[in-house]
Amino acid sequence: MSATYLLKRIATILFTLIVVTLLVFGITQVLPGDAAVMMLGENATPEQLAAVRQRLGLDAPVYLQYLRWLSGVLHGDLGTSLRTGLPVAQMMLPSFGRSLLLAFLSIGLMLVVAIPLGILAALRRGGPTDVGVSLGSYVGVSLPEFVTATMVLLTLANPAFGLFPATGYVPLSDDLWRGLNHLVLPVLTVSVILIAHVMRMVRSELVDVLHTDYVRAARLKGLSRRRVLFRHALRNALLPTITIVALDVGYLLGGIIVVEEIFAFPGIGRELIVAIQARDLPAIQAGALIIAATYAVANFLADLAYAALDKRIQYA
Repeated sequence: MSATYLLKRIATILFTLIVVTLLVFGITQVLPGDAAVMMLGENATPEQLAAVRQRLGLDAPVYLQYLRWLSGVLHGDLGTSLRTGLPVAQMMLPSFGRSLLLAFLSIGLMLVVAIPLGILAALRRGGPTDVGVSLGSYVGVSLPEFVTATMVLLTLANPAFGLFPATGYVPLSDDLWRGLNHLVLPVLTVSVILIAHVMRMVRSELVDVLHTDYVRAARLKGLSRRRVLFRHALRNALLPTITIVALDVGYLLGGIIVVEEIFAFPGIGRELIVAIQARDLPAIQAGALIIAATYAVANFLADLAYAALDKRIQYA
């Protein structure tokens, strides 16, 4: 992989993020309501509202507000929350870290479960294992997160059993065991649909790859079945899975708000909902920018993984 390609991709990511900042800032400007009114209440006088708008720079032209915000972002300043008065980075980055932890644990569980089951289903195509995997994937995909969360709460968090706590979050640095116990149910809920998607994809891709000419040639050379599977077939069958995993990182950060609400998990999705309800513009802008940057970086890492798995892919 050439340095020129890496520089081009980094430039593309930066350009994408600039476009995202324009879109996010523009959308937040047209949201209904007035930030000054949200802060002071409906009984505030016009003089008080004008003073707050002047202090926050909301009376400046829109383009000047955008340039000020963008300059702050480039210097690591995401602004000050209109709701709490605290730096936005102090609010959003810890929430982002918790969502990232939930995402990585969910994806890790998905990879450990989905890939082996997908391989077994492909190797035993048409058998009971294949039928069971296919049925499980259909059920998993058809269940929305709130249904899965309810089922998990009624079983694993049932007071009669007391296996895991139903809600809450404990930092792993404070108490590792309790922290992991609080993460079990959200991770299981999120992983169900991910496992269903990836399991089905690995199975279908591996079935196609096992019938290609180069796999037949490898078998005719006398290579063992294990070597053909793991050295030749599986590497190519996993390429679409990398795309799904890269997209799932962004989905897990911003798209599992229902799961975070049900389990009272203080992630970035839940923080964004609170910010939108309070019309906390700096927090909304920062949250959307963080999620967009995560998407861009995840897709960049997916491209690097493509080249590592398939030597035919050369980025120049």
